[in-house]
Amino acid sequence: MATEAVPDEVVSGSSSGNATKQKTDAGLIVAAARGWIGTPYVHQASLKGKGCDCLGLLRGVWREVRCEDDPEILPPYSPDWAEAKGEETLYKGLKRHLTEIDTAAISAGNVVLFRMIAHGPAKHCGIVGMQDGRLTLIHARQNKQVNEEVFTAAWRKKMAFAFEVP
Repeated sequence: MATEAVPDEVVSGSSSGNATKQKTDAGLIVAAARGWIGTPYVHQASLKGKGCDCLGLLRGVWREVRCEDDPEILPPYSPDWAEAKGEETLYKGLKRHLTEIDTAAISAGNVVLFRMIAHGPAKHCGIVGMQDGRLTLIHARQNKQVNEEVFTAAWRKKMAFAFEVP
């Protein structure tokens, strides 16, 4: 998500995301995320096969596996939203609706959040998958399509937060 979070003060809508504490099946999450592979990167979009950014991918998978609307209404956000504010806006938003876990305990179906710049705000996210016994990362990146790649040491180094989908 090179550009995937929104200012807290302009987010409105339902905050019922954490109301249900039953963990969503990891296999359903990964299968839903893989269904987005090949979707072109489009800033602020969340439409499978047409376009999404990294937050749009999470929103689309949420709608598929939870069978409910986005948990918050998102206002427009600029590509430099995180740098402009210098806040952990995406982390705060995800924490409102997901269950935070230790980054050392990630597994398939978890949502992960990355700092793309050392000491910068965490502003890119994806979904952990598993192939051939190895963790993978399903995500949308600027100027690329949604893809699945090996969860390398470089991604682990950038990982700042991890969550389970309730």
